[in-house]
Amino acid sequence: MNAFSSVYMPRAIFYGRESLKTVGKETKIRGSQALIISDQMMANLGYVNECIQYLQDEGISYSTYLEVNTEPTNTYVEEALELSKRENCDVVIALGGGSCIDTAKAVAVLATNGGDIGEYIGNNKIATEKPLPLIAIPTTAGTGSEATDVTVITNTKTDVKMMIKQMAFLPEVAIVDPLLTVSSPKHVTAATGVDALSHAVEAFISQRAHPFTDHLALSAIKLIFENIRQAYAIGEDVVARENMALAALQAGVAFSNASVCLVHGMSRPMGALFHVPHGVSNAMLLPAVLEFSKGECIDRLAEMAVVINPDLKDMNKEDLADRFVKEVKKLCHDLNIPNMKEWGIEQPALEKVIHKMAQDAVASGSPANNPKVPEEHEIIELYYACYDYNMKEEQNI
Repeated sequence: MNAFSSVYMPRAIFYGRESLKTVGKETKIRGSQALIISDQMMANLGYVNECIQYLQDEGISYSTYLEVNTEPTNTYVEEALELSKRENCDVVIALGGGSCIDTAKAVAVLATNGGDIGEYIGNNKIATEKPLPLIAIPTTAGTGSEATDVTVITNTKTDVKMMIKQMAFLPEVAIVDPLLTVSSPKHVTAATGVDALSHAVEAFISQRAHPFTDHLALSAIKLIFENIRQAYAIGEDVVARENMALAALQAGVAFSNASVCLVHGMSRPMGALFHVPHGVSNAMLLPAVLEFSKGECIDRLAEMAVVINPDLKDMNKEDLADRFVKEVKKLCHDLNIPNMKEWGIEQPALEKVIHKMAQDAVASGSPANNPKVPEEHEIIELYYACYDYNMKEEQNI
């Protein structure tokens, strides 16, 4: 561990029921012409109009880009950026899931720093100019993107998910209103919830973890295990939704400052090549990757097991580590998380690109943070293991 650590998060965070009402005043502090980046579903649910009403109450003009209907791509970024420039927008508001927020991050940075978003990968280009102020409003409890300095954009020409991490991509304001997540369907609640769990777990086992991120990660893990099944079963349970929104926020701050590991490195190529939503691909990988990593992080896995079940504190660490992995597997089973085969990925198609997937995973840098750093051939073996992985095994815990 370093002698000191650093923590970065949005300048202001508003969270809790009806915190969306702050968007008008927070926008007015920062500009007068807003670009709202969202999707058609958010428009259909009335969330975009609700946001617009709060802007109008403060005399803020606005434009809307509502085309982020898949995971974020360079095409969405280019279209939204062109609209932002045409309308002379001086504030960006992201309203939606991680796709909308990641798109908005790229637009806010490119609006003042120029270039193509692909130029920023690997810090080949550094954003030196202050980005447009970004207000991030998540409508799912999962990605934590509202509190991170990371954006992940798929390059439609190379089929690579570009993970870009720079301080300029950190939103200035995060507004986390759990009432916006109540409308999330069950499969989205499951996928985004396990995404948040992946963030918290990987932040805790990361080689770059430190005490500040540890506390946030453990709090998030506890909240997720205590609330995700209820939020999944009864979406209208606002208390469960509120706790999940807080957990996703905490996990976002934790992983943004401690980094993610092997799960995320392997997950991004699955999204780019097979269009598996990010939360789902993380969930498909998490149990098997924890089994692979277990020998190098027994103490940390044991600590997480006790956090979700304090009655187990007298068990030995090896058994606790096994117990935590089994609890994760059981959770994925209870939430109906599919494996790659069940999702519809055909094995010949996987075999055709599996070497590229492993290479792209290594190139992302995330696997290097894992407690057990894998070789490329081990990543390939893990992909095969996850293809028809059985979440139903070892359910007697």
